[in-house]
Amino acid sequence: MNYLVQLKLVERPSTPQEGVIFIEQFILPTLELCKKLEADRKIVAGGPLSGAIAISLMVSADSAQELDDVISSLPVWPRMETTVTPLTTFDGRIHTVRARLAQLKTQGGVR
Repeated sequence: MNYLVQLKLVERPSTPQEGVIFIEQFILPTLELCKKLEADRKIVAGGPLSGAIAISLMVSADSAQELDDVISSLPVWPRMETTVTPLTTFDGRIHTVRARLAQLKTQGGVR
């Protein structure tokens, strides 16, 4: 199953020294790990958002626990506000919509 994962920084570093630590200990290691997860096909799409300290990822995971493991492995994760949206497939949605269409036609006597 694929999940849209959005991570946004909660609080920016307030001094240059904090900025250096944040970049060295959180940002660069997170970007490197994301590259590895992308190569391993755990991250199937996404990337850093232009002009923001934020990342949007499409993560492939077989369970909620696996998804949680991927997200919480990111060094920057404790400093981010995270939103997860489960995604269905196009085929799955077509099946659902066709079933709903048939139901509506039956109810309304429409062919």
